[in-house]
Amino acid sequence: MTTPTTRGDHRPGRLHLNAFLMSSGHHEASWRLPESAPDATGHHIAHLQRLARIAEAGKLDSVFFADGPGLQGEVGRRPAGVLDPIVVLTALAVVTERIGLIATASTTYNAPYNLARRFASIDHVSAGRAGWNVVTTAGPDIARNFGLDDQPAHAVRYERAAEFLEVAYKLWDSWEDDAIVADKESGVWADAARIHHPEHAGTHFSVAGALNVPRSPQGRPLIVQAGSSQDGKDLAARYAEAVFTAHQTLGDAQEFYRDLKSRTLAAGRDPEHVRILPGIVPVIGATEAEAQARERELDELIQPEYARGHLARLLRVDPADLPLDRELPADLPSEDEIEGAKSRYTLIVRLARRERLTVRQLIGRLGGGRGHRTLAGTPEQIADALQEWYDDGAADGFNVMAPVLPSGLEQFIDHVLPILRDRGLFRSEYEGTTLREHYGLARPASRYATAPAATAGI
Repeated sequence: MTTPTTRGDHRPGRLHLNAFLMSSGHHEASWRLPESAPDATGHHIAHLQRLARIAEAGKLDSVFFADGPGLQGEVGRRPAGVLDPIVVLTALAVVTERIGLIATASTTYNAPYNLARRFASIDHVSAGRAGWNVVTTAGPDIARNFGLDDQPAHAVRYERAAEFLEVAYKLWDSWEDDAIVADKESGVWADAARIHHPEHAGTHFSVAGALNVPRSPQGRPLIVQAGSSQDGKDLAARYAEAVFTAHQTLGDAQEFYRDLKSRTLAAGRDPEHVRILPGIVPVIGATEAEAQARERELDELIQPEYARGHLARLLRVDPADLPLDRELPADLPSEDEIEGAKSRYTLIVRLARRERLTVRQLIGRLGGGRGHRTLAGTPEQIADALQEWYDDGAADGFNVMAPVLPSGLEQFIDHVLPILRDRGLFRSEYEGTTLREHYGLARPASRYATAPAATAGI
């Protein structure tokens, strides 16, 4: 097992790249561009299938869809219709062959049995390409969609998430790999002794089991986590195999990287079995001036009043307290007072304070990636920036968030990836068939296996 500061497996071709797909692009004004088609949204499956095929042609590790069970923000601001991402993965599985497929699902507003079954089904349908981004879901509006007066407390949501995952693991393991014998001569289809009932009785869940889906090609889906609060990092250290995170500076990214790897080691897991992928929003131009002009074009299409309302909700203040041409007020809540997205709240406030941004300027900075790092430059400059973070212990790869889709993803694949390949930092062809193989992770053995093989993770 490695020490917490080890960089991980950085053999040539081991930089991991995920395409975070979102409607017409991550910039909130991307839908207003002349080139943006009316069907370039999150509820048109042909658009999403096209994006997945583009990402697969680039040999990216995976595509990923965020989600929240509620209509959030003002629908006047940007395209808001979003299909259930687990359903979307099924549609993507039949038009792709190798790329990994990751969907977000909440542990706060689902039950372990149903969700474990759905992800096991996706893993079968896709021949081992499924991943689950585990979220606890913040927001009182969403809570009210499920009959609650307010969202559960932050610590309670993460406590529930940990138990949820424990139950899901038991369910995914409930069939041993060789449980199906299909012996026509004896008339025995499955060995009942190799099917195990979890009989879980805990604080939040009581689940008898077993799952009604045989063990899937990957054993269990790749587990992804995206919370960067203290509770979020503790959950990731115990369970995550890939972590999506947001950082603005190299120093912050390095600190997070070291911290999470240390927590993973303390949790009894190998830190090299966790891939950390900060989000990056690449705005690409043939020249730096062209890229910056593209960024300005997008920012000028932002509707500031819509954006100010969204920022006010995140900061838990009244929009009237955020004059567009003034800096953030001094008396904002502390992170401890926030029950929602704690780490994103802190990132945004620190960004505004560090650079002394006005509310209008902050809205512009957040418009492209909601707190993720935006890079405007030539393909060479983008590649240099990624390599710097990779080489300097800040990332195992990146969550690529194209500001405009599909053009931004195509530009990244056509112009940045060849540079990374020339430097020996990214694959030219897929080397495996499953999502775990793309991320360099072994298939976990069932806890019930008679002689379990060495596994990655817990």
